[in-house]
Amino acid sequence: MSTTKLHRKSSALSARTRKQIESMPEHAKHIFKKAHDNALKQYRNPAKRRGGRKSLTQVAHQVAWTAVKKSYRKTGKKWVRK
Repeated sequence: MSTTKLHRKSSALSARTRKQIESMPEHAKHIFKKAHDNALKQYRNPAKRRGGRKSLTQVAHQVAWTAVKKSYRKTGKKWVRK
C-alpha cells in the first residue's frame, strides 16, 4: 500500500508522520492503514472515545500507531519486526 493512498484518506498527517510511515516496511504500512480505517469507523461517535475530548483523527492515529508497535519496533531509523 502506498503512502499516497493513505494520504488521500487522511490529509491531516503531519510531515513527521508521513516520513515515519514512508520509512516503514509494506506490512507495517498495511497494519497502520487497516487499524486507522477501522478506528475511523469504530470511534466516529465521540461518546465512544475516552472522555470524548480527542478528535476522531487523533484517536485513529493513536490506534494505528499502537497496532504497528505491537508487531514492529524502531531501531535507529529502521522499523524491524519484533
